[in-house]
Amino acid sequence: MSDACAPGGRRVPARSCLRGWWGMPRLWTPRVAWKRVAAAACVPANNAEGILSLRILANICCCLELFMLAILTAKYPAIKALMRPDPRLKWTVLGLVLAQLLACWLVRGLAWRWLLFWAYAFGGCVNHSLTLAIHDISHNAAFGTGRAARNRWLAVFANLPVGVPYAASFKKYHVDHHRYLGGDGLDVDVPTRLEGWLFCTPARKLLWLALQPLFYSLRPLCVHPKAVTRMEVLNALVQLAADAAIFALWGLKPVVYLLASTLLGLGLHPISGHFVAEHYMFLKGHETYSYYGPLNWITFNVGYHVEHHDFPSIPGCNLPLVRKIAPEYYDHLPQHHSWVKVLWDFVLEDSLGPYARVKRVCKLAEERL
Repeated sequence: MSDACAPGGRRVPARSCLRGWWGMPRLWTPRVAWKRVAAAACVPANNAEGILSLRILANICCCLELFMLAILTAKYPAIKALMRPDPRLKWTVLGLVLAQLLACWLVRGLAWRWLLFWAYAFGGCVNHSLTLAIHDISHNAAFGTGRAARNRWLAVFANLPVGVPYAASFKKYHVDHHRYLGGDGLDVDVPTRLEGWLFCTPARKLLWLALQPLFYSLRPLCVHPKAVTRMEVLNALVQLAADAAIFALWGLKPVVYLLASTLLGLGLHPISGHFVAEHYMFLKGHETYSYYGPLNWITFNVGYHVEHHDFPSIPGCNLPLVRKIAPEYYDHLPQHHSWVKVLWDFVLEDSLGPYARVKRVCKLAEERL
């Protein structure tokens, strides 16, 4: 593990490092790292080892997005033109929400076993897709940064079929995921020590995957609690009103259908493979992976995850163009080919589990202790 942090296989002096879960050297100080970045900036684009070193160094400084923005937009100005709102996003969200409302009407008279079947097979896909639409909207992909309020309310609208208020809280914490990737006490995407210790066998890891919605919703309250915002209160009120209206119009089964769609679709579901595929260390020295398969069609291209972390202001619809414009920066990187296989390997491989994440101690996290 430690050799992956030092290009060329050199071990980093202990005084220049911060330590991860395994007690291994993780990071260089920003001053040392930025000197190396500056020195390495002339590496040719077709030098895979050099590009990997640059990417690792930029990740170390928690400035990968700014770094890749500077390097790639200088070489490929066309990439900067991709940083524009997605005009189709709002209509896609509208279609998905209406599809779930129609499903609510249709499941009123279904037997419970069929209701749960369709919640997994159809509703789970739609609700998971809506959560990823909320992810895109959290980056102001629908209306641009100049219309932040419209983006927030569209996210609240996309939240309606999810059944529980989610959109406003997600945006509040997702900023830290990009700013402090793997940051101890800051990036709530990283599992806790308790999760890593408890869910360490195949059966327990299977249970952990099935309960992902619960861990993702409760972990921020334990790891990095923040004050409740006005937008979160409004999000909750709108969601409760929508749930009450559906219950008053069509009864209990549609409400159960929506909640089951969320729990099942975000739990042990093929699409949920992206939760594990994105940042779990399947290969030594690589903490972010992309997936270029067909499930991107219904997940707003969240599989293009390296590209997304390089350019979070580019909406999902344009991320394939980033790889097409600058293939030498992405094609040589390790990638996943199946989210189902990701889940299979995660459960059965002893080297994988909640512990298989890079965890950094960021300066802000140290000040909080």
